[in-house]
Amino acid sequence: MHPAFSVIFLTTLIGVGQGLFLALFTGQSYAAVELLPSQDSASFYGIGGAIAMVFLVGGLIASFFHLGHPERAWRAAAMWRTSWLSREVIALPMVMGLVIIYTVMHYFDLDTILFTTKTGARLHVTTVIGGLGTLATFALFICTAMIYAAIKFLQEWSSPLTVINYLLLGTASGFTLATAFASQTAPELMNFYGIWAIIITAGALFTRGWSLIRNARLKAKSTIQTAIGIRHQNIQQKAMGMMGGAVNTRDFFHHTSAPFMKTIKYGFIVLTFIVPVLLLWQGIQSNDGLVLAAAFVVQYVGLIAERWFFFAQANHPQNLYYQTT
Repeated sequence: MHPAFSVIFLTTLIGVGQGLFLALFTGQSYAAVELLPSQDSASFYGIGGAIAMVFLVGGLIASFFHLGHPERAWRAAAMWRTSWLSREVIALPMVMGLVIIYTVMHYFDLDTILFTTKTGARLHVTTVIGGLGTLATFALFICTAMIYAAIKFLQEWSSPLTVINYLLLGTASGFTLATAFASQTAPELMNFYGIWAIIITAGALFTRGWSLIRNARLKAKSTIQTAIGIRHQNIQQKAMGMMGGAVNTRDFFHHTSAPFMKTIKYGFIVLTFIVPVLLLWQGIQSNDGLVLAAAFVVQYVGLIAERWFFFAQANHPQNLYYQTT
């Protein structure tokens, strides 16, 4: 398939926003049961939530560049019963709305304690909002990934690994950003977020590597022989029936060489997984916020390359006719 950068930025940016929100709520949940020190609502959760919103809004803006008629975008939600895209269109504003409420309540100190258990655990209003936001965030991850995983004839996408990878990659980038953010606003949480960022990134490396191995072993279900119903082994296509390009030749193949694809593959493995883990470990050990910020920047660049490769690797059956050239 031909990767669209609007979709690449949509999926990676909202992934960071979702992951950062999950990191913030995880920290608050641990603090509620006194497993982590409590943090100032405005400077940590409030500003952190605002940063998550910047990424979510950035992803939403990027999505409009993929629409032929942006003014009709609202109609995309009409098919929610059968379309994962429609469900994503509903889930994204839901996540954004809950993150906004969560952020505003923290920043303006509007949070209150609903009750305290005998063990000292405290249930805040923002804990309830954060819990709902977490459920909506996971739903959004699933909806976004299932847009591609539900396409059965694109074998590279049609796998549960697609959903798992979207979830882990987005969460990993969010926790990496949370580590850099905590190094400046809540140093006592830096190790907590950093170790979890390393663990999630390592898990994402395992599942993404698994998907690469799986896709390399795929066997095409269709051939030129099955397409035209002739079993002869020596069939050659001499022309594709047109003199110029068309949507079929532009949108269903990436038009890059095999060496370039291999470079992107190994490049995103290094940038998304290996270098960020090394930088996270170094930043934690040296308590260096710049190194931790570099870990996020490098990982996000790697995610752009990973998402480009994800789209480009999908081999549409129609390329049997158009010869992928």
